[in-house]
Amino acid sequence: MSAARAGAVAACGCVLGVVALVFDAAPLFVPAVGLLALGLLAPAWVWLAASGASAQRRLTVERVIENEPLDATIHVRRGRLGLGGWGSFEVIDPLTGSRFELRDSLSPLRGDRTADLRAVTRFAERGQHRLPEPSLTLSDPLDLARAQSRAAGEGHEVLVLPATEPVRWLIADQGHRLKLPEGHDGSEALAAVDIDGLRPYRPGTPASRIHWPAVARGAGLIERRLQADGDSRPLVVLDARLPSAPGASELLDAAVRAVASLVLELARRGGCGLLLPGERRATKIDRELIAWPAAYARLAVVEAPAGARAARGPALGSTASRTGAMIYVAAAPVERLTSRLGAAGAGPTLLVVPDRGLSGGRPAGVRGPMRAAFAVSGCHGFVLGVGRATRRASERTVA
Repeated sequence: MSAARAGAVAACGCVLGVVALVFDAAPLFVPAVGLLALGLLAPAWVWLAASGASAQRRLTVERVIENEPLDATIHVRRGRLGLGGWGSFEVIDPLTGSRFELRDSLSPLRGDRTADLRAVTRFAERGQHRLPEPSLTLSDPLDLARAQSRAAGEGHEVLVLPATEPVRWLIADQGHRLKLPEGHDGSEALAAVDIDGLRPYRPGTPASRIHWPAVARGAGLIERRLQADGDSRPLVVLDARLPSAPGASELLDAAVRAVASLVLELARRGGCGLLLPGERRATKIDRELIAWPAAYARLAVVEAPAGARAARGPALGSTASRTGAMIYVAAAPVERLTSRLGAAGAGPTLLVVPDRGLSGGRPAGVRGPMRAAFAVSGCHGFVLGVGRATRRASERTVA
């Protein structure tokens, strides 16, 4: 509570009273008593009016997506003498920078005991954000005394999730090749090599997959179901390593948004795996998106690794048995990345980099002509190779 001005007014009243006594000036006693009373009563009234008053933020959600509005309600409770009708009363929200002035709404005679205010804010950056509590400011009409109170506690926390957008495929049928085995000709056509039973014919299945003996027996069109050597789901890998340069965090934010968009795109097509920095095993994301909320939350708080972790990069050792496509999202160019992906990826490998990491229309450090396969969230994806599984399948077909 600040009452410096009220103290100055009371001091002036005392001085004026002394002058009236010294010079025997009776007319000065009236203003002297008035100034003294004003300086003493104003802080007392402000303190009583602010006693018991509070303002608390109430949220209906704990998660919000980048740049989407977050609605919050500020619940205000008046003090013993009310908060309006005489003087100035404001609710200050430090999060939005808004100031709400309440006069008669919380008056002890005509107002209510509580009031609800609506505040809307947006977050431009992902991650865990702590919301400061709003504060109350009450003063008398002459602004001699001022009281400010803030709710106890550290405030609410809101998890800001990365924004997503649809993937724009720039090469025809490239996205179709990343589908699951239950698709028409997805990654099964690239990785499956062994027969795993029969199933009814699906339109679009190649003639080489039709089980002609069953057709000859009059069983109708039956196709062979092939079994892949490993997991044929596409795998999305995030490499969060960043150079120590100004504005490098924007590269990571773009890469995180691209990962989230790609996972949702592939999940709609049948499912995929997601490997985040620091994780040893990939998280499986299916069509129902059962594991997606938890993975989405971990993706929102991904940070660039430091120290020894920055030198290692993602753990690709568990991808050796995979036969599906690998979509490697790198926030920044990494040395010898192409050779490392060629050794780890068994299926088709796609490298995704932010647009700021492109040099001459292709990823920095990658030689040879390349054409972007898709674009998403300020990033472009490029096909690096077909992978070992596809080469083995091709060799068996030729043999």
